[in-house]
Amino acid sequence: MVEMTVRPQSSLADRPVQVQVRGLSPSQLVTLRASLKDEQGECFQARAFFRADGVGEVDPGRHAALGGSYSGVWPMGLFWFLQPDTLFRRLVKRDVAGSPFIVHLEVFDGLCLVTGPQDQPLASCQAERWYVGPGMQRVPIREGRVRGALFLPP
Repeated sequence: MVEMTVRPQSSLADRPVQVQVRGLSPSQLVTLRASLKDEQGECFQARAFFRADGVGEVDPGRHAALGGSYSGVWPMGLFWFLQPDTLFRRLVKRDVAGSPFIVHLEVFDGLCLVTGPQDQPLASCQAERWYVGPGMQRVPIREGRVRGALFLPP
């Protein structure tokens, strides 16, 4: 049985996570895909192709991606290379304190350039990416022409 995990499942957006897939056949070709919808409903995706190692595992932190959105060993590649489905959109988090980005991670058999609703993943999981840690205080800044926010730790 194929299992996909992300550790930690909930973390700050600037913290690394570890993505692992277990239970594949040795040398099996798979596609790992990360996707999220921003606050306006725009979809962002990244995908990478991997060959499972001799024990049937894929770890983007140890194994090189063979292609897709990136190639080579990038532990956070599925997060860093997220691209919009619609051209000229940017991934921006407006409500930084109220909710996280939910990143959906999936593994598909073979090389999948495009996935549709009929394509079922072998396994999937989710990661929460928060922009403000627990207990942070947000102080609005308005001084002359300067506008911003100061985030103070607890």
